[in-house]
Amino acid sequence: MTHPKTLVVVTGPTGSGKTDLAIELALKLGCEIISADSRQMYRELPVGTAAPTPAQLARVRHHLVGNLSLTDYYSAARFEADVLALLPVLWEHSDYAILCGGSMMYIDAVCDGIDRLPTVSDANRAAALQVYEQGGIEALKARLADCDPHYLATAPDLNNHKRLIHALEISMEAGVPYSSLLTGERAERPFNIVKLALNPPRAVLFDRINRRVDAMIEACLENEARRVYPYRALNSLNTVGYKEIFAMFEGKMDRATAIARIGKNTRVYAKKQLTWLKRDDRVIYIDSLDSALTALGF
Repeated sequence: MTHPKTLVVVTGPTGSGKTDLAIELALKLGCEIISADSRQMYRELPVGTAAPTPAQLARVRHHLVGNLSLTDYYSAARFEADVLALLPVLWEHSDYAILCGGSMMYIDAVCDGIDRLPTVSDANRAAALQVYEQGGIEALKARLADCDPHYLATAPDLNNHKRLIHALEISMEAGVPYSSLLTGERAERPFNIVKLALNPPRAVLFDRINRRVDAMIEACLENEARRVYPYRALNSLNTVGYKEIFAMFEGKMDRATAIARIGKNTRVYAKKQLTWLKRDDRVIYIDSLDSALTALGF
């Protein structure tokens, strides 16, 4: 079934050029952009998240950029709700809207829907985090072995402590296993969705990532990190760039090592994003504005 309105997703690995392409595409389509970057939403982190610059924001209006503070709680479920509420407003002026970013879980939430999970109380969030802080990943696995053995047996990445904490806190809040709440059903959306993804050659991508890290350092990433260092325990700062600079502040590595580690960890993250994209057969890979327009039928 076709619909009169279209959501164009522009995604791909970090550093692949999504923002620049999305802006050029938005100008061609006469529409606005919604950010799908879970860290660019935090107004305190423009350098380390490579948020759109004032010049870029002046060319095309962006939504959900710099709209949160570090201490604000946010989730993929809230993102889904925010975007679904925003789209009808944008479509009053255009048949298109662009969702641009590399936070794959957020993109999936908008495109496919997200299972209705309970809102986790502060008490259960703190309790699940305490399990990790006191016993690490093994302690999380031990708790999940009791409350959700199915998730423990089927989780794709048992070294991802954030996912294990999430599974535990949901299980604690709901009183039933987290895995029992996951339907895996794709939601029907009353609009067309076209998923476009940049995937430059690996050597090109890694060179772009290395140059982006250099640009962040030149743009005073260290000063930005120092300003937010008091909040380092927050999940919003559990991200590449800040973790390495914080480690430098704490004397765990020297400056050169921290900068090199940012590049390495960013490259690892990019490969994970590409792995996520490969699971979706709806993705159309593009390499330019012209190929994006061709994919949209222009």
